[in-house]
Formats: sequence, structure tokens, C-alpha cells
Amino acid sequence: MSARWVAHLPFTAADLPAAQHFAGTLARSLSFLSEVDPGETTVSAEDAQDVRHRVFCDLPLDGGRRCGRRFEHDGGCAARWCR
Repeated sequence: MSARWVAHLPFTAADLPAAQHFAGTLARSLSFLSEVDPGETTVSAEDAQDVRHRVFCDLPLDGGRRCGRRFEHDGGCAARWCR
């Protein structure tokens, strides 16, 4: 089994919601790659990398899938990307 790694890719954003939106868009665009786990996407300020903010809900759903909606979303959970 391969070890899990995390890529840190600095970018600029106006605020936390904008950073979460950017990271979510990037994660979804790469979700076709089996090596990528978009549900575990987080963002942090460059000078506070130990304080991570979740992007996706990622709660377990029936059938082994996970919720792909935004973290702390309104309404029920739903799968958003396919594997």
C-alpha cells in the first residue's frame, strides 16, 4: 500500500471563504485522479499552517461514498464527485 502525502500549494485569496472556494474548485477538478482525496481538502493561512479549515463536509453516505457538499452546508448531504 502506498503512503499518503499532502501537497502544499500556496495561492492568494481575499478571505477564508474565497480560499475555500478556490481549494474546492481545484480539488473537484482533480477528483478524476484516484490518488486524490478531494473530501480531505483543507486550507490554512500561510503564517498559521497548523490551523486548517475544512472545505468539504465529507461525512459518510450509504454505499461507501462521502458528502461532497461544502463544510457546514445547509440541508442534507449529497455525493458530488464520482470515483
